[in-house]
Amino acid sequence: MPHATNLVLHRASHVLEVSFDSGETFRLPCEYLRVESPSAEVQGHGPGQRVLVPGKRDVNITAIEPVGNYGMLLRFSDGHASGIYSWALLHQLGCEQATRWANYLVAMEAAGATREG
Repeated sequence: MPHATNLVLHRASHVLEVSFDSGETFRLPCEYLRVESPSAEVQGHGPGQRVLVPGKRDVNITAIEPVGNYGMLLRFSDGHASGIYSWALLHQLGCEQATRWANYLVAMEAAGATREG
């Protein structure tokens, strides 16, 4: 799995730019990272327990804390600060961003939910 080599938080545009030793760079919106959080609060504790997270359009990252050599903890402006984003997960989120985001928007519409907080 690729390892992150550089992280840049663009606070004004609410984007985390992650570069990997594979040469890939992904620009991951904070909202996308928040709604895809690896935390049990979002993913649940088992299959089929994933929770839809609406109202996060304006969320930002307030702090990035390294966790060992394998990832980081992101602290979000809405107070969410659980779930470790491993380098493997960040790479996967980057590679699957278009599909995951489209699925999220479809689920939001089906639930009658909005991205506004």
